[in-house]
Amino acid sequence: MKTLKAKKNIVADTSYQLKRLKETTHVPPFHEQIKTLNRFPFTPTVLEIMQVNVGKMCNQVCEHCHVDAGPDREEIMTKETMQQCINALKQTPSITIVDLTGGAPEMNPDFQWFVKEIRALGKQVIVRCNLTILVANKKYREYPAFFAENNIKVIASLPCYTEENTDKQRGDGVFKKSIEAIKLLNDLGYGKENTGLELDFVFNPGGASLPGDQMKLELDYKRILSEKHEVIFNHLYTITNMPISRFLEYLLATEKYENYMRLLASSFNPQAINGLMCRNTLSVSWDGYLYDCDFNQMLELEVETSSSQHISQYNLEVLNKRNIVLGQHCYGCTAGAGSSCQGAITSK
Repeated sequence: MKTLKAKKNIVADTSYQLKRLKETTHVPPFHEQIKTLNRFPFTPTVLEIMQVNVGKMCNQVCEHCHVDAGPDREEIMTKETMQQCINALKQTPSITIVDLTGGAPEMNPDFQWFVKEIRALGKQVIVRCNLTILVANKKYREYPAFFAENNIKVIASLPCYTEENTDKQRGDGVFKKSIEAIKLLNDLGYGKENTGLELDFVFNPGGASLPGDQMKLELDYKRILSEKHEVIFNHLYTITNMPISRFLEYLLATEKYENYMRLLASSFNPQAINGLMCRNTLSVSWDGYLYDCDFNQMLELEVETSSSQHISQYNLEVLNKRNIVLGQHCYGCTAGAGSSCQGAITSK
């Protein structure tokens, strides 16, 4: 049933990544940390979010991207698989949010159809947008209006409020295009009070360090972006860079891998455990396979239960009884204030 995936370089190869993670010195196995808290085996709570990767194609090639997305990626979710997601959503009233990711999710040819079908079920839709896609060409310039018409929550990548740092991480000219896209969204009401149109940003550290305080960074972002560029937004989410895919390649190339893994492990925060996204989220890959989180998806660590590993086999009762698959990369989500797709988990 597996679909042939695009060729990858050695660092993006999942078997290599898993082997490298397991070989990390002076870092105890993550599941041992969970055992000390009497939380092993680790189990999910009520399923509230379905996160769907609708394709790995993207108009950017960011150095921190854990998806290894780019213009050359050909993996795209089909309409048939989208319909299987819709069928699963109909069976699961507890899921109130559908979080659409990529790549650039807007590049999937059935993106708008999928959004409308989800909204027809009364579910909230989140789109993980890289911003620059919205000004890439005439075709995508209609998407801000589409977002507003369907009351979509936009969570956008903006790793820094300065042009230099953003372009260093995401490519030349990205910051200016991002500001242009934000202004389009602001003009439609995004980021403004009492419009119901939420625009949030994601901050990723530029190197091998943990994110700073989320609230302080949000205040800095709002002040500087307003003063210098006259743009506004609602919230900022800080997310730790995961030691997988392109960021792993960076860590190995700069000989910072071992130190970074030790930093994550030494910053383990037990208070972050309850808020981990794997507990209330089901991740669906572009080809329909099921994972406990987006990071497990990129490492091809499918959900534990063999009878419901694909969206076409969706069985909520079986999935509710599964144990969550853990690995060394999980230190990234439990370090410092914790990290999830909704930002920091605790205040440290």
